Amino acid sequence: MSVYVGNLAYSVTQDELSTVFADYGTVKRVHLPTDRETGRPRGFGFVEMASDAEEDAAIEDLDGAEWMGRVLKVNKARPRDDKGGRSRNRQDQFKSRF
Repeated sequence: MSVYVGNLAYSVTQDELSTVFADYGTVKRVHLPTDRETGRPRGFGFVEMASDAEEDAAIEDLDGAEWMGRVLKVNKARPRDDKGGRSRNRQDQFKSRF
């Protein structure tokens, strides 16, 4: 499982976020999504840690904490919902409206 970290400053780097979470245990991976078209950060990220206990401790302490002038939103990441309309072709989208 991983941890969702929202309301990040757009200037945050993977190394900076990893350093913050390292206080709670072993950070296995940090991912900061970027906008497909502009390449700019989207203001949220995901942190994967070595154990659920480490993730829980980080969530407990960091949710609502202020960092880099922003109040963080930190919780367990939910599985991605794959029911977006982008996967269907234009004809299917048109048919589903009628």
